[in-house]
Amino acid sequence: MELINLVLAAFIFVWSVVYLFIRNKHNYWKDNGFPYAPNPHFLFGHAKGQTLTKHAADIHLELYKQFKQRGDRYVGMSQFIIPSVFVIDPELVKTIMVKDFNVFHDRGVFTNAKDDPLSGHLFALEGNPWRLLRQNVTPTFTSGRMKQMFGTLWDVALELDKYMEENYRQPDMEMKDVLGRFTTDVIGTCAFGIECNTLKTPDSEFRKYGNKAFEFNLSIMIKIFLASSYPELVRALKMKITFDDVERFFLKIVRETVDYREQNNVKRNDFMNLLLQIKNKGKLDDSEDIVGKGEVGMTQLELAAQAFVFFLAGFETSSTTQSFCLYELAKNPEIQERLRQEINQAVEENDGQVTYDVAMNIQYLDNVINETLRKYPPVESLNRVPSVDYLIPGTKHVIPKRTLVQIPVHAIQNDPDHYPDPERFDPDRFNPEEVKKRHPFTFIPFGEGPRICIGLRFGVMQTKVGLITLLRKFRFSPSARTPDRVTFEPKMITLSPNAGNYLKVEKV
Repeated sequence: MELINLVLAAFIFVWSVVYLFIRNKHNYWKDNGFPYAPNPHFLFGHAKGQTLTKHAADIHLELYKQFKQRGDRYVGMSQFIIPSVFVIDPELVKTIMVKDFNVFHDRGVFTNAKDDPLSGHLFALEGNPWRLLRQNVTPTFTSGRMKQMFGTLWDVALELDKYMEENYRQPDMEMKDVLGRFTTDVIGTCAFGIECNTLKTPDSEFRKYGNKAFEFNLSIMIKIFLASSYPELVRALKMKITFDDVERFFLKIVRETVDYREQNNVKRNDFMNLLLQIKNKGKLDDSEDIVGKGEVGMTQLELAAQAFVFFLAGFETSSTTQSFCLYELAKNPEIQERLRQEINQAVEENDGQVTYDVAMNIQYLDNVINETLRKYPPVESLNRVPSVDYLIPGTKHVIPKRTLVQIPVHAIQNDPDHYPDPERFDPDRFNPEEVKKRHPFTFIPFGEGPRICIGLRFGVMQTKVGLITLLRKFRFSPSARTPDRVTFEPKMITLSPNAGNYLKVEKV
């Protein structure tokens, strides 16, 4: 009996300690006089339902509306039991991302290169390791480099055109899948120099493991939020977020590609060639014909991590942007027809040839893509963590060191105060005279400041090539399976339609 009482007392004591710990976490902002979000769930905080029944974009949009109505510029809230800050005011967004970048230079993203080598990439790295790598890698994404890769990308676009010619007669086509296969083939050849042939063989390993890398579950989400506040704990516990089979596949691909190129002195106009130059020579150097060997600028594992994140960022975000764009064009046929005319005119003025300069200089295509990115930014929130305790300018409120600061991009870009009637798809919002009327930080789909998306140019180029290829020959309209309104897949990190994107396709 005494043993039972002892166990019971121990259980009550432990539960009481846990309860008080969690309650204190939820009350942190209130206790410190910080604007706060009320009624957090005991275990999930203000993230209840995330990845299970709701996408983070939907949760954050509702929270944003509540806080904006209260007149808040920012709010303290709970991601699970971890205190975080939710930013509403575009001017404060600018301060965090640009003016005070020296404090907010880190994303607070999971990274544990020792135990999870593919997590040691540019998107996640912090401090000096990030600065050094960014400095080395930035020259790989200049407009000149993009121009060199355009021919490689266009070869894949011709395969997309061929695939559409063979399949458009179906009652409808699932364009999210088609475009995912197209961008997988593009990034496979541009990042790894490998012909994935996903358009011909949809069950290719690149597609399989690329999709799996984007799977999002409760365990991964908890690790991500833990990493923002307790990075040392994450590393001490040897946590990983990359699935073992995904890691094996990509490390094997990189190892085989690097070995083959170094042994056979193979050079191509792709990212792998540029990364090999950095690895072997410590810098980009096109003057030599020798690929070389060594680990001067980065190790092979570091190279693998960069190739991995290029692949993920290159195929998923671009394919969903193109897919959402086609959905909106199908629902707005007058916009689709105007865009088709603008594309055809630009190509005809260049003797019927689609070149890098033609693709990158169609103003209305820019408008359409930007309006798509406004409604459906691939990454719904941007995260930053301060490197020191940070006093919000003009206030007495302090954001503690390593606290996750969330910038809800999707919510800001769908705010009617910034974009009247935000559900309406209107590319004219991005005419130069209209853009000047808005705060510049109400449109940040690629981030902003020194940590702006480094692959922006490549992503936009790939998106433009895909849309030009499709719209020159094919007209898209809603089918019986096209939803009136898009809902988002909860288990995806990026914004992705919940039920695919089925559209009717016909020749122009």
